[in-house]
Amino acid sequence: MKIWNKKRKMVSALLVLSLAFCLTACASSKDNERTVANTDATEQTAISEKKEADTKSETEKDTQILVAYFSVINNTKGVAQKLADGLGADLYEITPEQPYTDEDIDYGNSKSRTSVEMNDPDARPAISGAVENMAQYDVVLIGYPIWWGKAPRIMSTFVESYDFSGKTLAAFCTSASSGFGDSDSALKEATGGAVWLSGKRFSAGASAEEVMEWADGLGIN
Repeated sequence: MKIWNKKRKMVSALLVLSLAFCLTACASSKDNERTVANTDATEQTAISEKKEADTKSETEKDTQILVAYFSVINNTKGVAQKLADGLGADLYEITPEQPYTDEDIDYGNSKSRTSVEMNDPDARPAISGAVENMAQYDVVLIGYPIWWGKAPRIMSTFVESYDFSGKTLAAFCTSASSGFGDSDSALKEATGGAVWLSGKRFSAGASAEEVMEWADGLGIN
C-alpha cells in the first residue's frame, strides 16, 4: 500500500511537471508570435514611412528654371536678370559667334545684317557656347528683342539646339512699341513635345514688380 502511494505521488508530480512545461512552452510560443508580429508591424511601418517620405520628397522637389535670353542693347538683359533674381533661376545669355554691331541692327537699311536675316526664314546665326545640362531644367523662359515683329533668327538656332520634350516654355520680349503678337510662333513650331505658356512683352524699363507679376501668373514656381 505504501509503495502504491509513492507511485501515485510520483505520477502526480510528473503530471504537474508536464503541465508546467506545457504552459511554459505555450507562453513562450505566444511571446514568440507577439515578437514576430511586432517585428512585422515595425517593418511595415518603416516601409510605409519610407514610401511616404519618398513621395513627399518627389512632390516637393524644387522646379528647376532657366532664363535664357538674347540681347544686343541690354534691354532684354535687364528683364531677364529681374526674372532670374525673382524666381531664383539660372541665367544664360545667348551669345552670337559674330556679335551684332550698331550697323547690323539698322532697321532702316534693307541690306543690314538683321534685315537680311529676318527676310530669310532659314537663317540660323551661330551661337557661341551652350547650356550645360539642359536636361535638368523643368521650365525655360526665353527672352529676346522684337525684330520685324518676330523673334530674331538666332532664337531659332537656340531652340533647335536642344530637346525640350516634356518641358514648360514661355517667351518674353522687349520692344519700343511692337506688341508680343505671334513673335514666338517659329519657336513653338521647332519645339514639339513642349508645353508653351502665354508670353509677354515688356518695355525696356519694366520694373521687377511688372516682370514678376507675369512670372507669378504662369504658376511655374
